[in-house]
Amino acid sequence: MIPKKSKEDNVAKRIELNVDGKAHSIDADPDMPLLYALRDDLGLKNPKFGCGLAQCGACTVLVDGQPVRSCVTPVDSLGAGKITTMGGLVKDGQPHKVLAAFIEEQVPQCGYCMNGWVMTTVSLLETTPKPTDAQIEEALTGLKCRCATHVSIMRAVKRAAMA
Repeated sequence: MIPKKSKEDNVAKRIELNVDGKAHSIDADPDMPLLYALRDDLGLKNPKFGCGLAQCGACTVLVDGQPVRSCVTPVDSLGAGKITTMGGLVKDGQPHKVLAAFIEEQVPQCGYCMNGWVMTTVSLLETTPKPTDAQIEEALTGLKCRCATHVSIMRAVKRAAMA
C-alpha cells in the first residue's frame, strides 16, 4: 500500500538551481521532476519529455558531469549540483566538440532524442577520452532513437573523441 501524502508534503519551497552556469531560484514541490523545472519554470527547450520513466534518454542532462535522467530526478535532490543542458554546451557561439561532431556527421533526423546521446557522450569522453567501440556501446546502452541513426551516432562519438 502506498502511503498518502499529507497537504504539507505538497507545499512548494524555494529551490536553488545552477543551470548552465547561471543561478536560478524557483518555488516548487520538492518532488517535482527536474525536467519540469527546466522546461516549465526556466523555459528551456531541451531536454525533452520522452517516456517519463528514465528509459529513453530524451530528458538527459549532466549533473556535476554525470548523465542524469531529469524526468525522474526530484528537483530538491540536486543540492548544489551543477546542471548542464545541451544549451550549455555552446560557449561564445561555438558548439562543444561533441555537438560539432553530431552536426558534422548529420546525426539528427528528428533530433528529439539528441539530449541523451550528446550529454552521455560528453560525460563518456570526459572520463574516457579515447573509448573503444565496446566502451561507447556500453555508455550509450538504454538510449533510444526511433529514427535509427545509430551508425551515424557511433561515427559522431568517434569523431568527437578524435577532436
